[in-house]
Order: sequence, then C-alpha cells, then structure tokens
Amino acid sequence: MNNSSLPNPLPVADLLLSDFDYQLPDELIAQSPAEQRNKSRLLRIDAQGQCHDHQFTDLLQFLKPHDLLVFNNTKVIKARLFGQKTTGGKVELLIERLLDEQRALAHIRASKSPKLNSEIIFADGAFSAEVVDREDALFELVFSESLLPLLEQYGQTPLPPYITHTPDSDDDERYQTVYAKTPGAVAAPTAGLHFDDGLLEQLNKNNIHTAFVTLHVGAGTFQPVRVDDIRDHVMHAELYDVSADVVEAIKAARAAGGRVIAVGTTSVRALESAAQFGGTIDDMRCPIAHQGDTRLFITPGYQFKVVDALITNFHLPQSTLLMLVAALMGLDTMKKTYEHAIQQKYRFFSYGDSMFIDM
Repeated sequence: MNNSSLPNPLPVADLLLSDFDYQLPDELIAQSPAEQRNKSRLLRIDAQGQCHDHQFTDLLQFLKPHDLLVFNNTKVIKARLFGQKTTGGKVELLIERLLDEQRALAHIRASKSPKLNSEIIFADGAFSAEVVDREDALFELVFSESLLPLLEQYGQTPLPPYITHTPDSDDDERYQTVYAKTPGAVAAPTAGLHFDDGLLEQLNKNNIHTAFVTLHVGAGTFQPVRVDDIRDHVMHAELYDVSADVVEAIKAARAAGGRVIAVGTTSVRALESAAQFGGTIDDMRCPIAHQGDTRLFITPGYQFKVVDALITNFHLPQSTLLMLVAALMGLDTMKKTYEHAIQQKYRFFSYGDSMFIDM
C-alpha cells in the first residue's frame, strides 16, 4: 500500500476560523432522516453563485449524459462499544480504524484513561480487548476475537454528537448508503444517504454513469478545529482507495465531454488525494489509481485537479468540511448560500437536506 500519511502537502489559505462561522438555530439540525431517502430538499448553486430551491428528485434535471457521479462505498460499522475495566470503571469506546481482524485504533472515554497492557471487558465477559499502545488521543487495542462480527452483534451505530437520540434499528438502516460495501467507516458519507435504488437506476437509464471510491470516514470528521489560524490545523488521517476502474470511468467521462461530480466531501478527498499523491494523467484532469492514508486539507485557494461539481449536505460551522465547500464555490458564495439555506429552513447536517454545487 502506498502510504500518504504526511502533513498536508499544499499551502493552506491565510484565513481565520471565524471566517467559517455561522449561526444555526437548533431546530434546523435534523434529528432523523426524511421519510424516504430521496424526499429531501436540494439547494442548487449555479455557475453564477445563485441559489435555486428544489427537491432532491429534481437532481436528474441538472445532470447531463456522460456525467460521472463518484460515490464513496465505505460501510459504517457499529463502532461504539460499552464495557468496563477489570477494576470496575465504566468505559465507552469508539473505534476509529480497523487495523486487522482483531486490532483497532479507538477513542476511549472513561473516568481515567486505561493503562497499557490493561484489559477492557465487554458484554458481561463475552469478549475483551487489551490496550497495547497509545498515540495522542487514540488507543491501540487487540480484541480476543475477530472484531467485525463482535461489532455487528454488540456495537452501536455511531451517530454524530449533534443527534441526540439513542441509535435504533431505523438508524442502523438509514445511517448507511444503499450501496455501502466495504466496512470501515465510523461516520456515514452523508451526501449518499439521499440516493435509493430507484434513483440509481434512473441515472443509468439517462446515460449518467457511476463509479465508486472508498474512503473510510473517521471520527475526526466531527472534531472541531481548535486553532484560530487554520494554517495551524492538522487533519486526521483517513484511508482511501481510488481503483483503476474509477480511473477508466473518469477517462471515459472526460472523453465524452462529461463532468466528474463527487457525491460527498469524502469522495472529493479521495479523488483529489489520488491526484496529489499518485499523480494525474496528462491533460485529462484524471488521477492515477492510488491508495493510502490522506491528511489532505482543502481550503479556499485550492486548485481542484479532478472534481468539477459536488453534491453534499450542509456542514457544521468552523468545520474542515465547510472549508472544502468554500474552496469549491468561493468563501463569499458559501456564506450567501448558507444564509439562504437558513432563511429557507433547510435541514442541516447528517440527516438533513442536500446541496448541488453545479458550477
């Protein structure tokens, strides 16, 4: 595997965290998904930066034959576990990354951090994990059995912190895309939640093509930026894979005059990371197939190498995801767009409505 776990390779915009702030009424934070996946609203931003209010099912009107939609096929794992130390103290664990069949990196919440070589007991002794290492906020754990089946049986869907209810079976289904394939994410690629099987079939009938990258979304996607000067921010690492099949699909779209439209910021980061770390095919705005870790931090001024347009949800104030959106549409246009969305009472964040940056 090519490892691109490096500091951000590009200059970061000379901007302050406050440049990406906005005031959102609590009632606009979606606590549950729309009744049907494709029944959300869609805010389209055109090439002049103007806002147009639509329904998500209107998306087909704005797509052209030979356009390529690139989805992230990562699958959300039930990454939250509750256990206790051998001393009796309660522990809440959130898996950040699967390292192999029995090892994982995890965030641990407890009254006192567990010591190295200590044991954590889960499910009344059904299984356990040993703490073998620590790096900053993450602990490396070795589980007594294969981890994925344990998570599926005993774990809890890791809803974002701004969703206040306890996850239930509806969340197990709806906080997952219909095309999820490769287990490893601890947060959903939420732009994809609006697509159902019927809409995917309609894309195909309209000669609009699809391709699938993988980027395993980490819990760091919800971590606040804690520095005033965003140049000092260090991105969390996420594992991505842009395959040769994706490259061929992009080449075909370019040759036919189609656009590369990323479905979600995670698809953007996968495509642009492959282009930055693996390189591009000359004159085609197409990445070379690549996989590895990425800390790519996309901020205003970034020159996109692959992506032409973006379907995304509305993101948290002061977040790196909002900075990526501002890089694509411009900071002033982003601010005006979010003001419009708030005035028109769009639903925000993971279970909320969507926007199409059609620029």
